[in-house]
Amino acid sequence: MQTIWKGAISFGLVTIPVRLYAATEERDVSFHQVHEKDGSRVRYRRICEKENTEIPYAEIAKGYQLPDGDTVVLSKEDFASLPLATSKSIEVLKFVPVEQIDPIYFARSYYLKADTAGEKPYVLFREALAGAGQVALVKVALRSREALATLRALDDILLLQTMLWPDEIRDAQSVAPPEDVEVRPQEIDMAQSYIETLSGDFEPSEYSDSYREALEELIQAKIAGRELVAPQEPAESGKVIDLMAALRASVEQAKKERGEAASATGRTSEKKAAGSSPKATAKKAAASTSTARKAPAAKKAPAAKAAAKTTASGAKASAAKTAAGDSAAKKTAAKKAPAKKAARKTA
Repeated sequence: MQTIWKGAISFGLVTIPVRLYAATEERDVSFHQVHEKDGSRVRYRRICEKENTEIPYAEIAKGYQLPDGDTVVLSKEDFASLPLATSKSIEVLKFVPVEQIDPIYFARSYYLKADTAGEKPYVLFREALAGAGQVALVKVALRSREALATLRALDDILLLQTMLWPDEIRDAQSVAPPEDVEVRPQEIDMAQSYIETLSGDFEPSEYSDSYREALEELIQAKIAGRELVAPQEPAESGKVIDLMAALRASVEQAKKERGEAASATGRTSEKKAAGSSPKATAKKAAASTSTARKAPAAKKAPAAKAAAKTTASGAKASAAKTAAGDSAAKKTAAKKAPAKKAARKTA
């Protein structure tokens, strides 16, 4: 990796000499502009309008045009002489919880490598940040521009992430839906169910740039002189008016894609299968046997009541009822035992 900045982290009275490296790179297919007719390169030349001649890059400066049309010329020396303390130093402003910084502010990421003399304070600062669970809010000047940034511990290194200034974040109210748009609680629940179905851990290796892969395949096909077979476009589905139906269908589709039993038919089949199992058959047999055995006991209850009514004394009637009840209970218990045995045999 190529060093793009060299300076130091200013951490109180501690100075940590570091070098800055780009932490990311864009993997894209590079193209040149060519003449479609013959494939020859189309090049751009820097032409001075006044002299009508091509100007070498070393003689090019930056100009700021005034409202009256005049231009203020700024050379490389002018930019180098700007009074920025952050041009060679990463100034720590404060320490803040990382969750307080919305990701919309982050721009680019850089690795910080300690010079030999700064290895110990580098490790000290890294461990202190990791232990505090916070990030350092800093200022740094990169490529002739001062930026707000954060410093945080990432595994064994310090990561610098430049940020946009607050006035560079556009107001989002112009693209927000009208306030009178309402959704039903059932729709929110169904949408959250879909989110839960697709919830999981972030695994970067699971994803790839399909567009870049298709471009590379196209280029290889052109080289080989063969034609590519265009993929079939999915059939256009009808317009879904019912939002709940669309959300429910999304949940079902997500479950199917993740190999889960999502269809109602599948659940019904499982219940039927469970009902026809030997264990369920045994339960049904036990229930039917118990019902059949209880029928005679129910018929004998009126006889016991009639006998009680013919008894002259209220005390004797109560005793007769108690005796009849005990006798019926014993008979019922005696007749339930074969039912349990039959249920066990069936199981």
